[in-house]
Amino acid sequence: MPENKTANVVRAIAVVGPTGAGKTALTLSLASAASGGSGAVPAAAGQSTETQFTAIDFMGDHYALIDTPGAVDFQADADFALPGADMALIVADPDPEKAVLLQPFMKAVEELGIPRAIFINKIDSARGRIRDLLEALQPLSSVPLVARQIPIWKDEKVIGYVDLALERAYQYETGKPSKMIDIPKDVAEREHEARFHMLEQIADYDDALMEQLLSDVTPERDVIFADLVREMREGLIAPVFFGSTAQGFGIRRLLKAFRHDTPAPEFAAKRLGLEGGGAYVMKISHAGQAGKLAYARIFGGKVADSDTLTLSDNSSARPAALFSVHGSQTKKVASAPEGDVVAIGKLDPVAAGDLLGRSKALRIERKKRFPVYQLAIATKDRKDDVRLSGALQKLVEEDAGLVVVHDQATHEILLQGQGEPHLRSVLDRLKSRFNVEVAAAAPTTPYKESLRKTAEVRGRHKKQTGGHGQFGDCVIQVKPLPRGEGFQFVDKITGGAIPRQWIPAVEAGVKDALTKGAIGYPVVDVSVTLIDGSFHAVDSSEHSFQQAGRLGMQEAIEQCGTVLLEPVEKLTIYTPSSGTPKINSAVSSHNGQILGFEPRDGWPGWDKVEVYLPQSERQNFIIELRSLTQGLATFEAEFDHMVEVSGRRADDVAKRAQVSAG
Repeated sequence: MPENKTANVVRAIAVVGPTGAGKTALTLSLASAASGGSGAVPAAAGQSTETQFTAIDFMGDHYALIDTPGAVDFQADADFALPGADMALIVADPDPEKAVLLQPFMKAVEELGIPRAIFINKIDSARGRIRDLLEALQPLSSVPLVARQIPIWKDEKVIGYVDLALERAYQYETGKPSKMIDIPKDVAEREHEARFHMLEQIADYDDALMEQLLSDVTPERDVIFADLVREMREGLIAPVFFGSTAQGFGIRRLLKAFRHDTPAPEFAAKRLGLEGGGAYVMKISHAGQAGKLAYARIFGGKVADSDTLTLSDNSSARPAALFSVHGSQTKKVASAPEGDVVAIGKLDPVAAGDLLGRSKALRIERKKRFPVYQLAIATKDRKDDVRLSGALQKLVEEDAGLVVVHDQATHEILLQGQGEPHLRSVLDRLKSRFNVEVAAAAPTTPYKESLRKTAEVRGRHKKQTGGHGQFGDCVIQVKPLPRGEGFQFVDKITGGAIPRQWIPAVEAGVKDALTKGAIGYPVVDVSVTLIDGSFHAVDSSEHSFQQAGRLGMQEAIEQCGTVLLEPVEKLTIYTPSSGTPKINSAVSSHNGQILGFEPRDGWPGWDKVEVYLPQSERQNFIIELRSLTQGLATFEAEFDHMVEVSGRRADDVAKRAQVSAG
């Protein structure tokens, strides 16, 4: 086997995969087996909502396991952690029908150029051939999936495996290391066929090995291992292992694969663009009395708490403290070795994705996930408003999937995130960590109104209060404009009917009246032409003409009547192809319109569907989408146009507006 040259550094392995595959259980199982335990973890508790870092040692080697969330609502938490890993271990369920669930994770690690392997968990409950699962998984991978093992079956259960590189058979022993046995006779032919297929796959990247296979020359075992390691590290193949975290099966074999297959940290540093050593920030956390912690991976040699690092704003700072990390536990340390993941105390203005160098720094800008669900929030006690602002700032800094928007149209604070469970967890954190309680509701849809017809009206404001009075008089022509044209104000005053200095006041008054139409929403797409008026030498003023403009526009709105307009968004939906027909039906049921669909570029078996959808229908649309697609579909949205609403839907909106107005 290749010599292990990384014994004095920490290598980082990201454990990724869909909810239910058993990522957290595998992390716990690896930690158990590495410390001499059985490796058996009956069931991991709950669903991961945050990335967790676990330190383990095995046979003198040190590892940082990065357990990433599997649910789509929380995957953004891993977007900055994943690039810092040396290797990704993708955890799969043995059911071929669930293979599609791995595709987002396959794509993520491929796009980042991270070497990867696949671990098929729950092999003890498998009911079909591993070959069928690999055939289902292969279209999802841009590189060959190379089976390193084949199962040994007895009474329709997997009782062990054959290591194809070693040509050795092992029988699972509950709570103990697997026992080496002779390759069963009924497995020998299948083993020979599978091993030859494995050799053919790796020979595609080794001409000498291919020549040996063509000449029926048995290759040296060291050559085979060297090729397997090199090709995995270069991202040319993805080896496949299997086992069971519930029984501890295959866990030690996986740990031994880590020893030889995981690249050294220098390769990840090069991929990140970190030269000369430093740290890559994978996650930010605001941890109570500890303050702001930057979880970072160390590159290019050890880092001590006395070292100076260059921050993203090009300032220099020493860490307030360094902490080793193991799950939720931290321990203060004086230094951290190369490759380790540590928590660095109180470095501002550090953010996730920052490369903190010894001489220069760089911030990696990664595309943020589009927020697909939102809630309007307000404090239950107004005295908490300031605390809410500070808490939200910290949560956004911690959570790459969270956005806070102050909506100027509706005057609401909007929490925008990756789904309903995601935002519920944010509300829980607001209460438990920052002691801020908020009321949450669906956001207000920013409806608008527009005029039905044209009109010519006079706006006159006259008031006598003793001394100087108030007088303003204007005549305006009002007409609707095509959708999206906005507001136009045309001045056609001649002969000094209204002095020039007061014409802007008329426009201001008109605009003020347009903030609330007949139904209660802002009026848009209106042209107003000022054609005549009169003034009083003493009583006229800017205020008087502003009032005249407002009264005139209010009269015009009453005469013309208004139509209700609703915002329509263009959604680009990404979905497995099997979900496309269901999505088409869902869009229609939400008053949407299908524009078309086509294969999603670079995603075999997926579609890109473009639709028009009323913004009022979007709030719970993502919940329905995901229920139709095993939790996989997502979308991006942008405002496209306003459209007239009529009939019962318009009546319902008008009634709600009246109730809201009191």
